[in-house]
Amino acid sequence: MSSTASNRWDRVWIGAQLATMEGADNDIGHVADGVLAIRDGRIAWIGSRAELDQLNWSAAEVTQAAGLWITPGLIECHTHLIYAGDRAHEFAARLRGATYEEIARAGGGIVSTMQATRRASVEELLDQSLDRARALASEGVTTLEVKSGYGLNLDSELRMLRVGRLLGDKLGISVVNTFLGAHALPPEYAGRQDDYVRFVANELLPAVAAEKLADAVDAYHERIAFSREQTASIFERAKHFGLPVRLHADQLSDCGGGALAADFQALSADHLEYTSPESLQRMAQAGVVAGILPGAFYYLREKQLPPIERIRELGIDMAVSSDCNPGTAPFASLRLAMNMACVLFKLTPTETLLGVTRNAARALGLGDDRGVLRVGMRADLAVWRLRHPEQLCAEVGVHRPVEIVVGR
Repeated sequence: MSSTASNRWDRVWIGAQLATMEGADNDIGHVADGVLAIRDGRIAWIGSRAELDQLNWSAAEVTQAAGLWITPGLIECHTHLIYAGDRAHEFAARLRGATYEEIARAGGGIVSTMQATRRASVEELLDQSLDRARALASEGVTTLEVKSGYGLNLDSELRMLRVGRLLGDKLGISVVNTFLGAHALPPEYAGRQDDYVRFVANELLPAVAAEKLADAVDAYHERIAFSREQTASIFERAKHFGLPVRLHADQLSDCGGGALAADFQALSADHLEYTSPESLQRMAQAGVVAGILPGAFYYLREKQLPPIERIRELGIDMAVSSDCNPGTAPFASLRLAMNMACVLFKLTPTETLLGVTRNAARALGLGDDRGVLRVGMRADLAVWRLRHPEQLCAEVGVHRPVEIVVGR
């Protein structure tokens, strides 16, 4: 195993079961009777107790882990948790048979949340969003992605992104902001979709970039949302500002979203229920992560499964997320999404664990910084009392971290 030049550490755990998430062939990389040391918010040494005994070392704090499991901190890589109001009435409407598209075309869906979000102040948005973010953090999430997209005008989009920055400060975790101005068409642009796309590209995006409020740019590419050409024009502007992109792709129909994501070297293409074999081939060649979001599939009672087996065959990394949002995935539990990924989409527990650690980090462009236990990586850790990490997928609502550590 590896070590740094100095073996003077801030803290060391001895006798832990380590799930490094670096094993070959989709293995969790188990190190039995392991040792993990951190210094200055980074992993400084990792190995076995036998290897530690051969070193001269010291630590300000020594923890006898006594068989506790240590995993990388969980990474929630796709959420829409910053919003005001609720859409519980839409949940009831869907139970009566209404479809997502019918609700959206009738003025519900994203536009309904937009109206409540536009009326909310920064303080109100922060207050309503904190409980959802806290719920995720309590499950071991140390990196949380949040999107804008419920403001759809300049003031409200900037307000949402500012709340994203505040969430990280309040909770002491890492929050990744994604600008999603191309989420839906606001009412004031009815019948003028191209005008709205130009507004996003030429006014919203430059303002967001000027304040350094976004870490990436997303778009909703779908027949009820934005076309290939419209999405591409926004992504071209994102490239101009040096911002990586990700895409809501092929959730309700095959619009070639996976191929579009590949064209722009997107970090991830998410949903993918209707993605074609050709698009998947392009994604594999471009190294685009497949975002697996079983929550929306569950709440919408969809029948079309993502092409998981083909994704496996092509060696495309799969990230797993809750898609926490007010309408189609109104739950704030990455652990529940992990269970859904196994039960509904037939991911293995190992694939799912990698999907909320190593692959989720890659989906956020952070694969060189976190998501695995490796010397030099950010010391984001979750400590668990488990017999095996597979329990985190199988047993919902049972296990909470013994300890969560957030590095820097």
